[in-house]
Amino acid sequence: MARALSLDLRKRVVDAIDAGLSTREAARRFSIGISTSGAWYRAWRSNGSLEPGRQGKPRISKLDAHKAFILALVDTDDRDITLAEIAAYLESERGVKASVTTVDAFFAKRGITYKKDGARRRAATSGRSGGAGRMVRRAARSRSRPSDLHRRSRWLSPSSRPF
Repeated sequence: MARALSLDLRKRVVDAIDAGLSTREAARRFSIGISTSGAWYRAWRSNGSLEPGRQGKPRISKLDAHKAFILALVDTDDRDITLAEIAAYLESERGVKASVTTVDAFFAKRGITYKKDGARRRAATSGRSGGAGRMVRRAARSRSRPSDLHRRSRWLSPSSRPF
């Protein structure tokens, strides 16, 4: 990510505009963008500061204020609830518009994952009763050992091995 331009340059641009140059002329003189020089001057006039703002993603989410509500939806719902349904509940009951991606990022930030079914079972129904998996707050259980059915040593007898 690019760094913010220096405070010294910002001050020289604002001083030049104050001295009578237009924002275009100041931008051309200091080799910066026209909108950049205008934005710096407007910021200086409005709050008197030339400090650059924080770059990057915001650290807080608009869903952080509704954490208890969202987690209650996941915990008390006796059927599985989708991210789209959570977004719809937020809009209807709390008046907060959130996309599915925002809801997914909310759960990812807290380490809450969706577990489809038991370990080593297929996602499709296999005659088992009950619905799909639930949202869980722990990492999925790892396998006790890696599957090695693809290895020749498992299905070829020692005498018939080609090597």
